[in-house]
Amino acid sequence: MADMTEKTSKAGPIHVRPAISDEMIEYVGILAKLELSGAEKEEAKKDMERMLAYIDKLNELDTEGVEPMTHRFPLTNVFREDIPGEESLPYPSSAERELINRESILNNAPEQKNGAFKVPKTVE
Repeated sequence: MADMTEKTSKAGPIHVRPAISDEMIEYVGILAKLELSGAEKEEAKKDMERMLAYIDKLNELDTEGVEPMTHRFPLTNVFREDIPGEESLPYPSSAERELINRESILNNAPEQKNGAFKVPKTVE
């Protein structure tokens, strides 16, 4: 594949890309594991030329002072801070925690062993 050459303008260097060749289309087809007919190769060539022309047009824009974006919309973290300790837990309160203790929960279990629910073996 041919390298890009540079020209200069008032705005700075301009990159001149080589024309899309039949070999480039064949190579992209191989990479994409596509079997393209002659007509499909010509259409792909035109499509690539249009895409690259659009990218060239975008490269002409003056982006000095424009902050890069990582997403179209501003995103913020909607989760609370992960602070260990009881005071960071929104529910249950300490009074409710006293009512909901291990023993009262295990009293509802059909079987228990070593302070935990005993369940049937599921893996041999």
